[in-house]
Parts: sequence; C-alpha cells; structure tokens
Amino acid sequence: MRVDNPLLTAWGIIWTPETAAEIFTIPHAVLDTSAYIGSPYQHVMETQTWFRQRLDQLEPEGHTVLQELANAGFTDYLGVPVTFGNGIIQAAMFATRHASGFAENHITLIEDLAVPLSAALEAIAMRRSTASLLATFLGEGPAAGVQAGAIRRGNIIETEAAILLTDMRGFTPLSLTASPSDLLATLGRYFEAVVDAVRAEGGDVLKFVGDGVLSIFRVSDDGCSSACAAAVRAASRVLAARAEDLPPFVAALHAGSVMYGNIGSRDRLDFTAVGPAVNMVSRLEGIAKATGETVVCSGTFASALPGTSTRTIGRFELKGLVGEHEVFAVVADQVDRPCSHGVGCCNIDARLSPTCPG
Repeated sequence: MRVDNPLLTAWGIIWTPETAAEIFTIPHAVLDTSAYIGSPYQHVMETQTWFRQRLDQLEPEGHTVLQELANAGFTDYLGVPVTFGNGIIQAAMFATRHASGFAENHITLIEDLAVPLSAALEAIAMRRSTASLLATFLGEGPAAGVQAGAIRRGNIIETEAAILLTDMRGFTPLSLTASPSDLLATLGRYFEAVVDAVRAEGGDVLKFVGDGVLSIFRVSDDGCSSACAAAVRAASRVLAARAEDLPPFVAALHAGSVMYGNIGSRDRLDFTAVGPAVNMVSRLEGIAKATGETVVCSGTFASALPGTSTRTIGRFELKGLVGEHEVFAVVADQVDRPCSHGVGCCNIDARLSPTCPG
C-alpha cells in the first residue's frame, strides 16, 4: 500500500500459514531498481489489471520475485488490483504451493474478496499514512500527541528537556549569491545531518525556523545529565558531518521546561515550542555567533556536565531576560573528537556515556 512519506514509497503485510503477519516497507529508491521494474507489483499498479503466472512453468528470464517463490516451492502466483474509495490502486499478491496451483473456485473467491479487502485495508492505510505525515512534519513525539486528539488551540505539552538549537552561519549571503537549486540542496544536506544526529541520540526535532533547527532531548529516569549528554553527542555528530561538504553552523544548548503544542487562530494552527527555555536557547545562539564559538550552553546546562566539558566565555545581557547570564562554550575536545567505536558516544565524559563499548 502506498504511503505519504519522504523516505518510503509503500508498506505492506506478508502472511504465510507458517508465520504470523509481518509488516515490511519499500524505500523510494527501490522504484528505480530491478526489484520493482518488470515485477508483478509494477504490472498491477501501472496497468490496474490482474497478473497470473504459473511458477512451476516459469521461464528462466522470469522476474526475481517469481524465481524466488518458485525456488521456495510455490507453484502459482496471482496479483490483484485493490481499488480504494479515492481511486488509488493498491496490490494484493497471492501464491500457493498446491501442486495444481489455484483452482477456478480459488480465483473466484479472491475476486469476490477484492471489494471487502479494499474496505478493510483502506482505513488501516489511511491511519498509517496520517501517522507517517504527522511524524514527518511534527516529529515522533508531537505527532503521537496530535493523533491522540491534541488538536485544539491551546493544547500544550510541558516537558523537562535538554534543548538544542542549531543555526547555519552565512545563510543570508549564501541566499543572495547561490542559485535556488544550490541553496535548497545546501539546506537539505544541513537539515538532514542535524535531524539524523538528533534522532540517533534519541532526540526529537520540534521545529524548523528558517535555517535553524530546534530539537529536544526529554529528561527521563536517567536524569538531566543523561539528556544533556545526548544533546552534546548530537551536536558532535553534526560537527563530524560538517567535514562532508556541510556549511558552518553554531549550536546553542540549554536545559529546562519546554512547552510545545498548538498555537494560532481558531482555524489556522501551527505546532511550535514556546516558553522561557526556548527564549534562552534562542538568545544563546546569538551569543555563539557574536563570540565566534561553535557550541555554547547556559549555566544550567553546563552544571549537568562534568566540569572539564565546558569553559566560561563571560557574562552577557540577553534580550528579554533579566540580568546578566553566564555563558559557557562546550570545549572542543568534547564536540570535535570522533568516537573511536563508531557510535558517537566518546565525545563526552564516560560517566555520561554508558552505551559506549569502550
């Protein structure tokens, strides 16, 4: 069944009498390979007609999918178009090991099942597609909340978290000189590196703001130190990727209470994060740019890390916040040193990296 997802083109369910039902996914890239081209699935999807092939009479040039089934002892194969209410065609495939293949009454039964099968599957496919789209645009955690019914204005979730805000440097000059395609390609590489790094460390991307990315790492039973360590490791991963043709960026880190949810008018909502902690990390990002530091953090965040992990860079007045605030830089050894075990966990004190195999 097709799915609206930037990484996947379809998902499906496979069942045999010997095993339980299993879900599988198909990446977009598969559509350009021989796994799809010339396959029964392509035939059903593009011609919207049935596909039938006796596997015990298969020619040597038969498609790989059919060859594999024939080698597994299957004798007959049937592909059936399943039409959803909106006209989208899906595909249902059947195979049998019976020596005589499918009998005519089997074919009739499958044909009669096509409509009720469509009715049953469409609701499942819609729920899965909705969940996929929400996760794509909101992140896994917020998407689960919205799908559970948190869709009204003012529905706010508050959580304690380490906050990471990354922001490209030199974006404005680049936008004035680069072609639109080059600009979008650069942004895409940068966003992908940040999102992959955040997800790899268990974080959640809440918001893209221009060329900035706002992410959180929720405080769990392991405490604030663990969440802060994960945020530092995520920044380290992005720095490691920067050597691979990524633009320079700065990162700001803070820890505190984050409120996120639906904000806007009665009929037009945006899912965003608000609150003093978000304001703080936004101001810290400005300090990073002004001082030339790559990764900075608040005193609250620094206190959750070993003393050797940060160094003070001074006290600053932060717009909209009362008084002066001490700002720290995360020392280069903590964010630049690659993990020797390939899992990005050696960039912070070992006491905060219990998953490191070293």
